[in-house]
Amino acid sequence: MRFRTQRNHMIDFLFPVALFFVFAVSALTVILLATNIYRSTTERSSLNYTAGTSLSYITEKIHQGDEKGNVSLGTFDGHDALILEQEYSDETYFTYIYTDQNELKELFVKDGVQTDAASGKTILPIKSFTMKEAGNSSFSFTCIDQDGQKASSIVSIRSTSDSERSSQ
Repeated sequence: MRFRTQRNHMIDFLFPVALFFVFAVSALTVILLATNIYRSTTERSSLNYTAGTSLSYITEKIHQGDEKGNVSLGTFDGHDALILEQEYSDETYFTYIYTDQNELKELFVKDGVQTDAASGKTILPIKSFTMKEAGNSSFSFTCIDQDGQKASSIVSIRSTSDSERSSQ
């Protein structure tokens, strides 16, 4: 009886090492692709943040104050403004949403109080914000943020003033 001795071939060593390197390179490639996808998604998300957020904010404010025709467009301290009128404890208050020095601002004041546009609280920095009436009971808003991204929205109000109801 002869015993066979096992010889080690070079392929016995190279195959597992080559397989490990193929796995390592594949894993690294997948990680690099995933980071590029994540980076581009976050960049796009941050670009859309300002313009979209400002319009969402305005839409929500209009829906909160939408009663008895208390939502209108006008001017405040020489700036175009969205004006929301509210009653608290038999006192009238106004919320003005306007742009001043490339910032979307909001100011909540009691009727008769003198104030200026610089007193408003900054909501977001923007490049441009326009608002106009788009119909009988709707408003059109367009925002361009600091990066040049543009977003538009049309918001309809559901309530009407008492004088509008009586004429219908």
